[in-house]
Amino acid sequence: MADPLISILVPFKNTAAYLKECLDAILNQTHTNWELLIVDDHSTDLSEAIVGGYAQRDARIKLFKNTGVGIITALRKAYSESQGSYITRMDSDDRMHPNKLELMLKDLQTHGEKHLALGLVSYFSEQGIGNGFRSYETWLNELTSQGANFLDLYKECVIPSPCWMVHRDDFEACGAFRSDTYPEDYDLAFRFYAYGMTCIPSDRVLHYWRDHANRASRTDANYAENNFLELKVHYFLQLHHDASRPLCVWGAGKKGKQIARLLKAKAISFQWLCDNPKKIGKHIYDVQLQHYQALHTLNQPQLIIAVANREEQQSITEFCKEKRWTALKDYFFFC
Repeated sequence: MADPLISILVPFKNTAAYLKECLDAILNQTHTNWELLIVDDHSTDLSEAIVGGYAQRDARIKLFKNTGVGIITALRKAYSESQGSYITRMDSDDRMHPNKLELMLKDLQTHGEKHLALGLVSYFSEQGIGNGFRSYETWLNELTSQGANFLDLYKECVIPSPCWMVHRDDFEACGAFRSDTYPEDYDLAFRFYAYGMTCIPSDRVLHYWRDHANRASRTDANYAENNFLELKVHYFLQLHHDASRPLCVWGAGKKGKQIARLLKAKAISFQWLCDNPKKIGKHIYDVQLQHYQALHTLNQPQLIIAVANREEQQSITEFCKEKRWTALKDYFFFC
C-alpha cells in the first residue's frame, strides 16, 4: 500500500515536564511519513523552547503560536496548517506506542472511509491512578475492543481524544475543529456519530494517557460536569428525541436534577421517575416525581436514565430488555 502522510495535531501549554517524552515517542514511530503540527497556547514555562529545539532538528515538526486562547483555537490552527491525507490528535503530556500510527493507518486502509481508527488506552501517573480513571479506562477499552463505542454515547466521551485517526475527507465532513463547543473531544465524538462513522475494533494498547494535577480536564472550567450534561441534552434533542413519544427522566439525584433543569429551560415536557419512596409524589421544579412503574402505562416512551449506581443501572438495563426496548432508540444512559 501507499505511504501516505499523517498529520498529528498537538496543542500544548506549560507541559515542559512531559514534552520530551511525548516528542520522542512520535519520533520513534514505525510509520515515519508524518508531520507534527504543534501549537503553543501561550505557555509561560520552557515548553516553547523545548519544542523549538526539536523543530530545528526535524523538519517534520512544525511549531506555531495560538492566535486565540484555548485548545479549540490551537487545534484549529494546527489543522489549518496540515497537509496529511489522515488526521490524528495527540496530547503533549502523553506517550504513543511505537506502532500507533502504523496500526491505525493500516486499519483505515483496510476498512476505508467513514471509519474511525482507535486503540486501547492505558492511564499512568507518578502518583498512581485513582479508581475513577481506572474504571473509565476499563469501560472505554471494553467498548473499543468491540468497536461498540457509540452504544454508550451518552454516558461519557466514548472516543479517547488523543487516540483516534480518520481520513481527512471524513474529518472535513464532520466539521473538523470549526465547532466552538466544549468539551471539544465529546462534541467531536457526537459529530463522528451523527455523520455515520463506524468504529474499528482494536485489541492493542496504542496510547499511554498521563494523569497529573494540571491536566486541562481537572483545571479548565470548560470540562466541568455541567458542560458535559448540556452537551448530552443538546445532542439528544438534535439526534434522538422523538417529540411524538412521551419523554421520561429516571433518577432524581444531582444529574437527574440538572437534566430536568436543562429540559425545562428548553420547554421540553417530560415525566420524572424514580424508585425512592421519600421523593415519589413530591414536586421538584414543578414536576411531580412518579414511581418508575408508571412506564408500564405509557405508549412507546423514550427514557433518559440518570442513575449512577452500577447495580441499579444493571437492573434498569434488564427492565428495558424485558420491555424489548433498544439502546440509543428507546433508552439512553446519561451516566
